[in-house]
Amino acid sequence: MLPIDVSPTVTVDDLGPAREFYTTHLQGRLVFDCGWYIGLEFGKGGPTMHFMQRRTPDEPVYQGGLTCNLRLENAAKVEAAHQRVAEAGLPLLMPLEDHPWGDRGFCTLDPYGVALYVYVDIEPIEEFKQYFL
Repeated sequence: MLPIDVSPTVTVDDLGPAREFYTTHLQGRLVFDCGWYIGLEFGKGGPTMHFMQRRTPDEPVYQGGLTCNLRLENAAKVEAAHQRVAEAGLPLLMPLEDHPWGDRGFCTLDPYGVALYVYVDIEPIEEFKQYFL
């Protein structure tokens, strides 16, 4: 198997919070919306994230501790995203900081409890360089 793209789909009870959160705070653009399923794109031709609303009460919601890693193209964009999230009063699970494994980032939660790790690559410290293949 050799996928050409991978994108998460999160099953939820109400799509309204996803539409609002991802378009307002993370500059996502709706590229698909059939009422019970939405697709958001980040940047023209960029990565996508999807949300599906349960259509019947017995439709399962899968659990799994999902974290979506959102790599941005430069530090200024990470700083701007962090500022938007902080000014909106959204939860910060991890503050904006440089990490020894080679990124500068922060973590917040979406309205459904999905962790969103927003980061840019930076040079890792020597200890972590050995882990990159």
